[in-house]
Amino acid sequence: MSLVEHDPAHRLWLLRTPESSYAFRLDDGDRPRHVHWGPPLTLEQAAAVAGRRNPAESSFDEPGDERLELPAEGGAFFGVAALAVRYEDGTSALEWRYAGYAIEGGALVVRLADRHYPLELSLHYRVRGEVLERWTTLRNTGDDPISLLRTDSASWTLPRRDGVRLSRTSGAWSAEYGVLREPLPVGETTLTSRRGVSSHQVSPWVMLDAGDATETSGEVWSTALAWSGSWRITVERTHTGRVTWTGGFGHENVHWRLKPGETWETPVFAGLYAADGFGGTSRRWHAYVREFVQPHPGELRPIVYNSWEATGWDVDEQTETQLAEAAAKLGAELFVMDDGWFGARTGDTAGLGDWTANEQRFPDGLRPLVDAVHAHGMKFGLWVEPEMVNPDSDLYRAHPDWVLHMAHRTRTTLRNQLVLNFARPDVADWAHKWLDRLVGEHGIDYLKWDMNRAFTEAGWPSGEDPGRLWIDHVRAVHAIFDRLRADHPDLRIQGCAGGGGRTDLGILARTDEIWASDNTDAADRITIQHGYGQLYPAGTMSAWVTDSPNPTTGREAPLSFRFHVAMAGVLGLGGDLPRWSPEELREAASLVALYKEIRPVVQHGELYRLADPAHSAFTAVQYVLGDSVVVFFWRRPAEFARPFTPPRLAGLDPAARYRDQDGGLHHGAVLLSHGIDVTLPGSGYASAMVRLTRA
Repeated sequence: MSLVEHDPAHRLWLLRTPESSYAFRLDDGDRPRHVHWGPPLTLEQAAAVAGRRNPAESSFDEPGDERLELPAEGGAFFGVAALAVRYEDGTSALEWRYAGYAIEGGALVVRLADRHYPLELSLHYRVRGEVLERWTTLRNTGDDPISLLRTDSASWTLPRRDGVRLSRTSGAWSAEYGVLREPLPVGETTLTSRRGVSSHQVSPWVMLDAGDATETSGEVWSTALAWSGSWRITVERTHTGRVTWTGGFGHENVHWRLKPGETWETPVFAGLYAADGFGGTSRRWHAYVREFVQPHPGELRPIVYNSWEATGWDVDEQTETQLAEAAAKLGAELFVMDDGWFGARTGDTAGLGDWTANEQRFPDGLRPLVDAVHAHGMKFGLWVEPEMVNPDSDLYRAHPDWVLHMAHRTRTTLRNQLVLNFARPDVADWAHKWLDRLVGEHGIDYLKWDMNRAFTEAGWPSGEDPGRLWIDHVRAVHAIFDRLRADHPDLRIQGCAGGGGRTDLGILARTDEIWASDNTDAADRITIQHGYGQLYPAGTMSAWVTDSPNPTTGREAPLSFRFHVAMAGVLGLGGDLPRWSPEELREAASLVALYKEIRPVVQHGELYRLADPAHSAFTAVQYVLGDSVVVFFWRRPAEFARPFTPPRLAGLDPAARYRDQDGGLHHGAVLLSHGIDVTLPGSGYASAMVRLTRA
């Protein structure tokens, strides 16, 4: 069956996924209008939905019940514009003329042209698994520039429901991905980042339901933006009960000009419908990321040891070599040297931009350390922050004009640094050259690409269109990732922005994992990881075991608890290993070996959230891959002897039996209805891991 069907008589298109369908049509004025998004419909059934009337219609409202596919000023439209332009004569309303459709590269492309002005619009739709990818292109076919005030990738429409709830994240540095589920108010709810990155504060995705969805049941409509810079998603609930949302790159008061002959393409805004709750929604997103987004989805991510929490800024060849030896004994597979290896970098006040090894700390350069790490059978990784510069650096003294700045305005420093303007081709070229040379000359296997501050004074006084730098900077970052990976096929990259400040589908298409948070406190990470996994799979989530007390929070927790939390993602080690006791080192080596056994299930299996950490001190997550099952149980401090309900397992065959690691045999139906008993002593932090194999 074709993924795209067309009904010429009704001017209607239907796109199918295995479990859903999406339909839209052209009205009499050639305006694309939404028809259906939800359970599967045939083309005939979709045609029967088209053209419904709005029961509350008046001359003060948009006529009809079908919302526009890409709302723009013009006609009786009073909602949030997804596309806003201004022609040279001041006209801003748009009137379309249908210019045909085609299937290009597996995507449906519906072409429109302004009835008078030289602007062409193409709406793109592509089915990938259960996800519908949408984006937009604009082309100026005239001789004068056109001002682009807003160019969203797509708009979406929720079927009529009595109650509507919006799910999203809310967070901060070291407290990313907190999940909020709130009733959607009448009016406009805008989620946005104005920071130049996708942000710690809110992730560029939304989920909507009728207020009745649970982890395991109910319809959920969700969308995610594949963009790593500033963005905006606005959800609108009208007084007549209609719910729509629109999203794309950029934010308010940022605009640019479309030059004659130029084509402007927006990032993908992907959508997914699921009928089995938030858990089913997440698993479908995970499958999509693994199959269609990640560069190397079939790989198992290595166990990293990162030296930052052991050394801070005090890095040198001898110390790093000793740490590499200790990490190798625990079973680490990748050694990463963090900040402090270059220039005059003895703290965060100097050296950024001067990307050559510090001669006092590394008198023979990096190669001896790289060779020593490789000799231990580990790969070598390095921390870099290419988009930043300290004012106290040779680079800034030579090129003060390379940073984001505005004429006659103070250059605000955050973390004692400024942002380099990658929208400038010369700056982007400089960054690619030193990165390419660093990787190639030293045999670097892995880069931790960090980005530690938001944009301020985001101007370019000599640029002819300063507003575009918000977009062009991110496109240049993406392009450098792409070039490095093409030129160095064995290079792997971790995306980081002060932790999870740049987590989105755009960066995941170019990196192998995300450093989800600078907060390594295992108790806090339960909540952070719960929110991360709403959309992104565990195999992309880097998680470290660090010292106790935790260096950020001061909280103490058992080593096994810290390991079991980190083992729910891509396990890493980040503690000061020379200070660990022999007992701790033996336990750590044993748990590292255990993780290597269960790693395929955790990184490639289906994730089931068995309890919400926001509502219970006792939580659990489960992974299923074929006949193998791994379950982690975590308990945060609770009142002594306080009873708790064992979470019921999920995703199992009720007719099958499952054997645990101790040889016990369990009926699938019993595990699904009653869970499994685990012993967690005391009332403080405690954890357990259960492995099951279908018998």
